[in-house]
Amino acid sequence: MKVEIISREMIKPSSPTPIHLKDFKICLLDELAPPSYAPILLLYSSTDFVNENCFSAVADKLKKSLSQTLVHFYPFSGKLKENLNSIDCNDEGALFLEAKVNVALSKIVKNPETNMLCQLFPFDPYDAAVDGEIRVTTGVQVNVFECGGVGIGVCVSHKIADGATMASFISSWASSATATGSDDDHQAFSSPRLDSAMIFPPKGMDMMKHCNMVIRNEKIVTKRFEFDWKKLANLKANIDANGVSEKINPTRVEAVTALIWRSAMEVKRSMSEQDTIPCSIATHLVNIRERMRPPLPGHSIGNLWRLAVAPYLEFKKDVKLQELVDLIRESIRRIDNDYVTELQGEDGFEKGIEPLKELRELALLGGEGVEVYTFSSLARFPFYEIDFGLGKPVKVCTITMPIRNCVTLIDTRFGDGIEAWVTLTENDMAKFECSQELLQFVSAAT
Repeated sequence: MKVEIISREMIKPSSPTPIHLKDFKICLLDELAPPSYAPILLLYSSTDFVNENCFSAVADKLKKSLSQTLVHFYPFSGKLKENLNSIDCNDEGALFLEAKVNVALSKIVKNPETNMLCQLFPFDPYDAAVDGEIRVTTGVQVNVFECGGVGIGVCVSHKIADGATMASFISSWASSATATGSDDDHQAFSSPRLDSAMIFPPKGMDMMKHCNMVIRNEKIVTKRFEFDWKKLANLKANIDANGVSEKINPTRVEAVTALIWRSAMEVKRSMSEQDTIPCSIATHLVNIRERMRPPLPGHSIGNLWRLAVAPYLEFKKDVKLQELVDLIRESIRRIDNDYVTELQGEDGFEKGIEPLKELRELALLGGEGVEVYTFSSLARFPFYEIDFGLGKPVKVCTITMPIRNCVTLIDTRFGDGIEAWVTLTENDMAKFECSQELLQFVSAAT
């Protein structure tokens, strides 16, 4: 696949940011976020834009509406300061690229390989943040495929955006792109809530000093596993039918998380000479907006999530999926309003890095061979409802962090299934993708 960049420019807000809003302080939870970008790719199948003139009109509409949207999301057109703890809202703008792709959209939809997807974004979301030349908060690449389909790749700094923020921003942009000037337009557009620093006051701390993440020099691979609604129903029924207690009615995310976690642990156990492995840990990113009292609206901007930690101290071959669902559910349940209240207090930073300390202690307890599997879910966010006037997306994709044992869950097109983007070492993936238990519930894999 060849991607040709045909234009590159900065899209500035359609009106300047007021002086008193120029210095945007990120909140405590943003300080705790990684210095990378959050990537989302929306793919639209359309035969209306096969010629260059039509695509040019579409690109112009996207630029104009982005400019209007940045007035409300003004930090998104600023520049990250060197300390990564604030944003200079200088109206420098969002990076906007237009590109031609020499393959049909169907090739990406049927087999969305990570190497291909990376070319459809304005920059590498996991490398650009450490490059001194790239400090923009937002980057967009609009791709036109040879069939006339369009792909919109969006990256927003993870220092200000999580999955909910991405959904809010892109949805607002789409609302602006399809606005007709009626009263319905105003109802469709939700102005962002930008007061997270007041709710979670920043501490001016450097998260990376407290992070013991090790980037290993090893070959990793990402593969996609799809679970349609029928397979999910079978999986959920199987979990309860073969459980050790009464029915627990697992959610889609709980069921798939437990299945992937156990399958990955079984891979590790099969490589060991013993029937057990020392310790395995599943972590889940939890959206705290609706866990607060009163809950925060979905358009509250920032990294309003926390890490739930579920340790399984000694994995045995006969562990039930229901046991793992219970562990996952209990870890998420602990992130409640009381927990959030502590985050807002004087010792908020210490509370915020508590999961990292817990992981460190579990690693010491488990000894050599402890595996941590990190799950994040974009399920239930309305990405498949985002319409720029091109119809609804036929495919929504992301790129997982290039680190072993990372899993991203996302809805399928009609919202009743789950796609799991799983990143493992090459050796682990070779065994994982052949797991008979996993494959009996997978409807498609690429």
